[in-house]
Amino acid sequence: MARLKEKYITLKPQIQESLGIKNVMQIPALEKVTISVGAGFAMKDNKLIQNIQETISTIAGQHATVVIAKKSVAGFKVREGMPVGVKVTLRGDKMYEFMDRLIAIALPRVKDFRGIPRNGFDGRGNYNFGLTEQLIFPEVSYDSIMQIHGMNITIVTTTNSDKEGLTLLEALGVPFTKGREDG
Repeated sequence: MARLKEKYITLKPQIQESLGIKNVMQIPALEKVTISVGAGFAMKDNKLIQNIQETISTIAGQHATVVIAKKSVAGFKVREGMPVGVKVTLRGDKMYEFMDRLIAIALPRVKDFRGIPRNGFDGRGNYNFGLTEQLIFPEVSYDSIMQIHGMNITIVTTTNSDKEGLTLLEALGVPFTKGREDG
């Protein structure tokens, strides 16, 4: 069992008590984590798209898929069928292992890191934030990448309120910035 999942199981009673939840089934939990890269800069370079796909697959520990444009948009010089990004969705043990590596290893390696912003909640308890480079993950070799790119990480929870989502993520050890609390 993943280390973070064990931590969550032991913290469940405290989360329930702090939120004043009576039903055990209403305790917030992680549902899925999605990692995505918008690779519009690499639309015409197939090798670069494959390199991004391999990098995200290495980070996630699961095969990432290339996202194809569904419509042509002349303003962005995008044709239908062109690759425009890479994404992977993690659930279960792989999700907990990724979150553990993100919290314990990757985020502390960000230069001048003071925490991730609290304003990334969407109103339904889900959290979004972006990273500027993939090199903060130790499994990514500097020599194997063709271009430095960022990524968006979406953490989906089973709750419907930002307050409960924030409580869950703080209990799991997600390093938020200090200061005023939103939600």
